Amino acid sequence: MIAYASRTGTRRNLAALRRAGWRLLVTAGAVLRSEGFPYALDNGAWGAHQRGQAIDLAQFRAALDKMGGGADWVVAPDIVCGGVASLALSLEWLPYCLTRCQRVLIAVQDGMTADDLRPHLSARVGLFVGGSTEWKLASMPGWGALAAEVGCWLHVGRVNSARRISLCAAHGVTSFDGTSATRFSKTLPRLDAARRQMALAEQTHGGTIALTPPQLVRIGRWR
Repeated sequence: MIAYASRTGTRRNLAALRRAGWRLLVTAGAVLRSEGFPYALDNGAWGAHQRGQAIDLAQFRAALDKMGGGADWVVAPDIVCGGVASLALSLEWLPYCLTRCQRVLIAVQDGMTADDLRPHLSARVGLFVGGSTEWKLASMPGWGALAAEVGCWLHVGRVNSARRISLCAAHGVTSFDGTSATRFSKTLPRLDAARRQMALAEQTHGGTIALTPPQLVRIGRWR
């Protein structure tokens, strides 16, 4: 799995991330710099949601125009926990985003189903698993199956523990991001070790990680 850390300007943390081969997640409305890393571009909806605000679409457009061309992927505008209204917003922006970047991810939110997303997915349009933590946990197997079915990129946000990394690996996730490695460089070795351990397990088991129900319960707590 590819690992992204929220962008930081701290030299010590950047050096540790670079050594571990992690990438950066740059966010619209924040500092628009990749620090020389491969990177992806988030739309800023989550931060706005935490502040009790709607996504700033003007900020997103400016960030997309500046950073979209070099990004691994860009998250189309969405509404956190917004269901079909969020999907409608993402689809409205999808054509414009595809003119500015190589790949766009649609954020799946509480209430969306595989049938809602399937017609829109392709090699260039993938999935970003967002929404509430409880819904994200419950819906993860379905999004993993859908991504495997259509052959699209599957990303999971807010992954800040070895347990979350294990759960992502169990469902065929392409990449994940988190803030822990950005804020606390001492957590990076543990998180990166989990990522590499799961990659080794995938190779050992031919690309499939078999987890018993008790294992799923343990890693499914997301903390």
